[in-house]
Amino acid sequence: MSNITGFPAIANKQAEILILGSMPSDMSLQKQQYYGHQQNAFWPIMLRLFNKDSELSYSKRQQLLMQNNIAVWDVLQSCYRKGSLDAAIKMDTIKVNEFQDFFSHHTKLRIVCFNGAKAEALYNKHVLAHIGDAFESLDYIRLPSTSPAYAAMSLQQKMAIWTNCLKDYRL
Repeated sequence: MSNITGFPAIANKQAEILILGSMPSDMSLQKQQYYGHQQNAFWPIMLRLFNKDSELSYSKRQQLLMQNNIAVWDVLQSCYRKGSLDAAIKMDTIKVNEFQDFFSHHTKLRIVCFNGAKAEALYNKHVLAHIGDAFESLDYIRLPSTSPAYAAMSLQQKMAIWTNCLKDYRL
């Protein structure tokens, strides 16, 4: 079991939608990229949503999100975990990211989308009670995890749910 640290947010001041995961997978950490596992559905969903080529470089993918006012981050800043599964996170070692500061600097945020149940549960338990009423106008929605470990839905089902939700909030 090793201590792992997540990434800085992909975000600009114009962000209206924040997508939160729990903690990057081992493959993402190795590549130093959000959703770096080739079987993760996140990037295929985003690229289809914006009608972009799947061969887009990681830096261009980051730019695409920011140009469309979407931010990406994780609930956890660091933790101990063996492997990539959320279930392997050693809960007494977690450190959450600084959301009070993030929300104060990203004042156009309207919605927080959780990439799976674990991100939502971690946020609700370790962040929500500490951010105060100043951010009560935010909407929250849990979307199905894009992780290949979440096999209860097909890629097409995940894509339909994610696309419909993000299109609704981008109008």
